Amino acid sequence: MAKASEVKTGNVLRFNGELVTVEEFIHRTPGNLRAFYQAKMRNVKTGKLVEYRFRVDEAVEIARVETNDYQYLYEDGDFFVVMDNNTYEQFNIPKFLFGDTARFLKEGMNVIVAFESDEPIMANAPKSVELEITYTEPAVKGDTSTNALKKATLETGVEINVPLFINQGDKVKIDTESGNYVERVK
Repeated sequence: MAKASEVKTGNVLRFNGELVTVEEFIHRTPGNLRAFYQAKMRNVKTGKLVEYRFRVDEAVEIARVETNDYQYLYEDGDFFVVMDNNTYEQFNIPKFLFGDTARFLKEGMNVIVAFESDEPIMANAPKSVELEITYTEPAVKGDTSTNALKKATLETGVEINVPLFINQGDKVKIDTESGNYVERVK
């Protein structure tokens, strides 16, 4: 157990039996009252935001979280199987930890997974990925108004909007958080 004064932004705490990440941790000293720490914390599993005031000497439990790079191998039901690049040990990571970015995962990609006592608690796909266009309609000559977009299907099966000059077989860079086209890759 640690004291509230030892907590920093980014720590993972066990708070009311749940794991939370500390997003904001501010020391407050109001006029004639005792000092306290105002914390904004996000529940790791549900994503719900929690606010709490800690006394300066209040005991808190800082969770030991190990974050590492893993290689995505394949999909197995409600799980993604990833492999530790150093030990070659494989882990089943629940799909919901990746959120919306899971649709852009391709076998062989590196992902970041955080574990707390052998339980996966957070997972992140890369910020951007390079994928091949498997199907798109050919552009019609003369149809080049500014910012015109057309639908394209990626090798992962996801459909996105791309500029008219993108053809089937081109590799494109996609922002995984927004799902938007970024640029064509040579």
